[in-house]
Parts: sequence; structure tokens; C-alpha cells
Amino acid sequence: MKKWLAGIVTATSIFALAACGTEEGSGSEGDKELKELVVGASNIPHAEILEKAQPLLEEKGIELEVETFQDYILPNKTLADGEIDANYFQHIPYLEAQKAEHGYDFVNAGGIHIEPIGVYSKEHESLEDLPDGATILMSNSVADHGRILAMLESKGVIKLKEDVEKTKATIEDIAENPKNLKFDYEYEAALLPQFYENGEGDAVLINSNYAIDAGLNPMEDSIAIEDKESPYVNVIAVNNGDEDKEEIKALVEVLRSEEIQNFILEEWGGAVVPVSE
Repeated sequence: MKKWLAGIVTATSIFALAACGTEEGSGSEGDKELKELVVGASNIPHAEILEKAQPLLEEKGIELEVETFQDYILPNKTLADGEIDANYFQHIPYLEAQKAEHGYDFVNAGGIHIEPIGVYSKEHESLEDLPDGATILMSNSVADHGRILAMLESKGVIKLKEDVEKTKATIEDIAENPKNLKFDYEYEAALLPQFYENGEGDAVLINSNYAIDAGLNPMEDSIAIEDKESPYVNVIAVNNGDEDKEEIKALVEVLRSEEIQNFILEEWGGAVVPVSE
């Protein structure tokens, strides 16, 4: 009888200790319900960078869902409609232009990286080799025109009017064009790699994210590339007021971490340049 009672006591004690341990464990980080964060992004490099950041955010109690887009219009419309919490695909001048055009109440929650824009050509090995009257294909995104023209000016190909703000420069602001270059800017940015592969135009200006997505190496395949000091930083954009949310701050912190910055440098070899401010 005593042995039987002792067995009950022992079993009960073990059960109680196990229950106590389970109760303590339920408060552990792994058992906490994760906060959901949905971020819209371009496929490359933005979505890949976010995917690399997912486990780091999970450690902070945040489940990151990445929604990819193939254009530059829907990520902002979707953000404005509240279908996503943030987007990561655009640089500051484009963000400001979109806000002015559509009345979006967005703010920049933090800069993450720069994608140098490059010049690609099937026929010519340098900008100096471009013939007189060469046709240059470029994006129909007006926000990129000043960037492209400023780069071409820095390479000595053209000269802009002295009083023009370079980020807002247009074709009409070209003051000197020694090679009589013809600028054709009626194309969706995503289509430009295909035009390059087809050998259309004498040169094609392609954003690095689309170039990389098409299998091009901007550092090796371009005949000229934008300096890494470019002010066109790609940012995390959110609706006004959301920049102070804990999960948004955590997202920016993780994307600026040494681990993610090293990943960017190693993965794209300078074709994508991380920033920390």
C-alpha cells in the first residue's frame, strides 16, 4: 500500500513539475505570437534583401511577408490603399514625385541602398565610342531623367543648363550635346533589358534592379555606370505616422545591420551599394 501511494505521489510530482515547466516555457520568445509585417518590393534586389532579413526579424518577434511587384506604380497604390504596411523599391526623388503627382501621404522611414544606373550597348564599348546622332533609350519615368542626364554630364557626354536642378532636369535642359545624341524615353523601365538584348538603340540606360533581374552584371556588362555617391537612395516608404511603429523601426534597423549590408556587398559585388543613414 505504501509503495502504491509513493508511486502516486511521485507521478503527481513529476506531472506538476512538467506543468510548471510548460507554463514558464509559454512565455519564451519562441512561443510569443509574431507581429505581421507586409512589405511590397521589386523582385531584385529588394525582395531578396527582405528575404534574407526574415529570420533576423523573426528573432525580434516580427513575421515578415514579402509581396513582389513588377512595376513602379502598384507598390505605392497598394501602400496607399492599406493593403501593405510598407514598400521597398523606390529612390527618394521618385517617392517625392509620386507624392506630388498622386497626393500620397507617404514618408521615408529610412534609406537602405543605392542601385547605380548603367549604360549598356551591344555595339559600342564606351561612351566615347558612341557615334554622332546615336540613339539613347531610357525609361519613361520622368523621375529618372534628371538622374540619367546628371550621370551623362558627369561622364562628359552632355552639359546641362547651369541653373537647372539636376534631379529635375529634362531633355529640354541639355545645353550642350556634342554628339547630337537622340534620347528616346517612351519605354517602361522593366522592358529596357529586352531592348538591350535585341540590340535596339545605340545604348540603353537600365536601372540595376532590372539589369540584375535580367541576368546582367552592372559592374561588368555596362559601358558606364553611375558613381556610388549617387543621392538616389532606395528607401522604406510608409504611410505618414507609421514610421514610428515598432515593427517599421525594427525593419530599418535589420536592413541596416552589418549582416544584411555584408550580404548586399557579397551578393551583388558593388552593383548594389548599402547605406547606413
